Amino acid sequence: MTRPPISVVTPSFNQGRFIERTLRSVLDQGVPGLEYFVADGGSNDETVAILRRFEDRLRFVSGRDGGQAAAVNTAIAATSGEVIGWLNSDDVYAPGALAAVLAYFDAHPETDVVYGDAQHIDADDAVIEPYYTEDWDFARLADVCYLCQPAVFFRRRVVERFGPLDADLRYCMDYEYWLRVGAEVPFVRIPGVLAGSRLYETNKTLGDRVPVHVEIARMTKRRLGRVPERWIWNYAYAVVDARGADRARIHRHGLTLLLALAWGYLRFTGRVPLRELRRAFWSIKDSWRRARAAREGARA
Repeated sequence: MTRPPISVVTPSFNQGRFIERTLRSVLDQGVPGLEYFVADGGSNDETVAILRRFEDRLRFVSGRDGGQAAAVNTAIAATSGEVIGWLNSDDVYAPGALAAVLAYFDAHPETDVVYGDAQHIDADDAVIEPYYTEDWDFARLADVCYLCQPAVFFRRRVVERFGPLDADLRYCMDYEYWLRVGAEVPFVRIPGVLAGSRLYETNKTLGDRVPVHVEIARMTKRRLGRVPERWIWNYAYAVVDARGADRARIHRHGLTLLLALAWGYLRFTGRVPLRELRRAFWSIKDSWRRARAAREGARA
């Protein structure tokens, strides 16, 4: 039996608002032999009815599962394609993305993982901004997750070598996987926008900023043996953001930032470096100076 050239897997739960756009972005790619599998967590909205309309072009299961990572693992295990793409049920592929990915893999049989550029899109598919992406550098990846998950594709032999996603993670299962694989396998950036990653207030990325950064800190400590300082700062700013702060006026929330930073270092590293508190103090003071200059300029 011939193996499909690519398998796309989608974890899903109560995303009836977006899932048809996700499905069409995959099925309209026009890739011969495409295998598409959706692992739905037992949605009680219109998701299953929409999936049934596409049953002649994809396979799906629907029932209670162990969360997003477990659903991805289930879908990967149920497929057999040489290349794997993972697209969440509120994201979309750009036209021609799969053909570009397969062409690169075909021309470079030694390459195990490729990624491309992506865009943040809103609930109505309008482009918000480019997704921040960099050329491959594993050391840099420890500080910044510059890979957009739906724009990353990997060969099945990666899963065979490194195993499935960590199903205990709720937010950063993709980042943990990139760090796990990237420590031993170089990723290759290919040109072009491959995907749209959706941002809206009720998705996990925007809705749970503090828990996201707590999980990242714990994961990096386990995976890397340390928590990169940038992620501790990100945690502190997430705490400030949760208070509705404007980062351009961080002086108004200076005490919150200092306390969150101190607690972040103590919580994740067991120590509070004074140099980082001084750095935060000068950042707060600089914000206050800029605000004062703006007020004086407005009066002039």
